[in-house]
Amino acid sequence: MNLLTLIVFAREKFLELFAEQFKDEIHIIQLDNGGLHKALNLNLPENIILLFQSPYSPQVNPIERLWQYIKEDFKWINFDSIEELQNALTKSLNKLTQKVISQITGWEFIINALSMANI
Repeated sequence: MNLLTLIVFAREKFLELFAEQFKDEIHIIQLDNGGLHKALNLNLPENIILLFQSPYSPQVNPIERLWQYIKEDFKWINFDSIEELQNALTKSLNKLTQKVISQITGWEFIINALSMANI
């Protein structure tokens, strides 16, 4: 099995398990336009929609805003080890609530798109 086949298999398996876990909901997964994302030709479960963002537009990717928010906790901190950084990041992620994530990533164009799709 070559690497690309393995990547496709792993992503399809993840999406299959994710779709089954949340089978009563529609899920829109936003991806950047990386060549690998488009080249995979995945078989998608019916309740998964892939939404490709415009090329060269990280500003419309909600995860970028979330990372910007998280990085505020780490300004001017020098960690002595990768484990110390991992522990600090874990604590920061565990503090996030659904409400905070929604406030950070819930841009008007995303809310409008979901509303228009009756989601």
